[in-house]
Amino acid sequence: MSSKLEALQRWVDEVAALTRPAQIHWCDGSETEYRQLVQQMLQTGDLIELNQQTHPGCYLHRSNPSDVARVEHLTFVCTKDEEDAGPNNHWMAPADAHAKMDALFDGCMEGRTMYVIPYCMGPIDSPLARCGVEITDSPYVVINMRTMTRMGAPALARIEREGSFVKGLHSTGELDPERRFIMHFPEELTIKSYGSGYGGNALLGKKCHALRIASYQAKSEGWLAEHMLIVGIENPKGETHYIAAAFPSACGKTNLAMLIPPEGYRKDGWKVWTVGDDICWMRPGADGRLYAINPEAGYFGVAPGTSDGTNPNALSTIAKDTIFTNVAVTADNQPWWEGLPGTPVTDWQGRPYDPANGPAAHPNSRFTVSAKQCPTWSSHAEDAQGVPLSAIVFGGRRPSLVPLVFEAKDWAHGVLVGAAMGSETTAAATGAVGVLRRDSMAMKPFAGYHYGDYFRHWLSFDRPGAKLPKIFHVNWFRKGEDGRFLWPGFGDNLRVLEWMIQRVEGQAAGVDTPIGTLPAKGELQLDGLALDAHTLDTLLHVDHAGWQDELAAIGEYLHSFGDRMPQQLHAEQQRVAQALDDAADAPRAALAS
Repeated sequence: MSSKLEALQRWVDEVAALTRPAQIHWCDGSETEYRQLVQQMLQTGDLIELNQQTHPGCYLHRSNPSDVARVEHLTFVCTKDEEDAGPNNHWMAPADAHAKMDALFDGCMEGRTMYVIPYCMGPIDSPLARCGVEITDSPYVVINMRTMTRMGAPALARIEREGSFVKGLHSTGELDPERRFIMHFPEELTIKSYGSGYGGNALLGKKCHALRIASYQAKSEGWLAEHMLIVGIENPKGETHYIAAAFPSACGKTNLAMLIPPEGYRKDGWKVWTVGDDICWMRPGADGRLYAINPEAGYFGVAPGTSDGTNPNALSTIAKDTIFTNVAVTADNQPWWEGLPGTPVTDWQGRPYDPANGPAAHPNSRFTVSAKQCPTWSSHAEDAQGVPLSAIVFGGRRPSLVPLVFEAKDWAHGVLVGAAMGSETTAAATGAVGVLRRDSMAMKPFAGYHYGDYFRHWLSFDRPGAKLPKIFHVNWFRKGEDGRFLWPGFGDNLRVLEWMIQRVEGQAAGVDTPIGTLPAKGELQLDGLALDAHTLDTLLHVDHAGWQDELAAIGEYLHSFGDRMPQQLHAEQQRVAQALDDAADAPRAALAS
């Protein structure tokens, strides 16, 4: 097989000449091809068949123990000008990066099959979607890309029609951590990844294309590529509001995307629809609203912590036709991880389970599954024009200071709120408690260019005629003096989303504070929730002195990005800081008079 598009065929020929594979296979994305690859990997031991009675169509893959996560320190953004990559990225000169990578790729596929994977990120007929081609020597990558993207013949047809595509070259190489790099060339729409078989490093449609390269594409084309879930909230009247939300890792993105309403809400007719759990591409529509698509077709989710208690929808989703990576196995050959009932007999490395070796499943063990298997999957995830966003939510893990929810004053304030977001470390993670790690818009590892330019791009959407989503910040993780979470979280987060929707519809007055608008007394629906008045007051308390310190720290953070930080964001930080100072001065002035 070959391509009618000369640029694509020429590139495939060049890669074949460099890597010297035994054979070349153009992937068509068919069920037959998938079955053949699975059988091939079962024979080589790259896949292990799981219990087909309890988990039909499910298989286990064990990666090399040195190759179990993304490698930020080996991930580079290679722009002509180092300044364009920004202090938020590792940089290498493009010529040096190409030379380094091509030396690694030289002859690396000898004796292997080279797979050519045409794929589309987003619904195949969507003007918001973008296509790519990944060349790899890993059949594991092929079967995962089939689940995670619209892969095969329809994607190739669109690429040949449009004539443009993101080029991704990948080889597992020798899986040597000393010979492992992930290089991004945004100006060339090119990715080169060597030495890893792990999802985020090897499934190039995911973080590499859909965030790092796409964020750069989005800047030049007038849209946004963001690390956000997309969820639809349907009220008892049958109206659905769509919300995009960005959280750093371990803050419950997938749980929120697949949220199950509290019993009272379910009885009243509330429904939650899952559009996406990880990545959101959004663009202004003709009516001035922002429309969003999920560029992915599947979930590449973290298994540990997924249980009947935390996310029954996710557990139901992965009961069949799922590829598990680095999980443990029970005596009757079912996948297992911490949080599930039962007992493992074999750990993620295939060893007899021994607690002395650490967790049975790797903490970053994964499942790959089609999004359509989710019980709450929204058919609107396939809408070519995307879904209209009513709200954008930012959040982090903050045990103190940050209230349960507040609304930004306007778009510029919302961009500041997103820029300032982050999570505090816990004693379990590091030796120091309460160290704040800022992760602006949850994009710190994924923005493909300078954060200052990125914030400027966000600000640029506030223009005449725009009907932008309201921006909120949430904090499900505020703790009491006893160290316990004050808010129950999970399904009860719908109570907070309902208040946001009321704000969008003009039905909740809220209370203005220097940091934003908070729920007024009685506006949060708390029926059926054992939450006393003192706890609610703590959850919604604004500590002015604490926030004065926070705004000073935010100011320092913005200055760390140098001259490219937009003056408008500095001005916004100063506006909020002044409002806090004025609020602190008001009681003193009253006392003096």
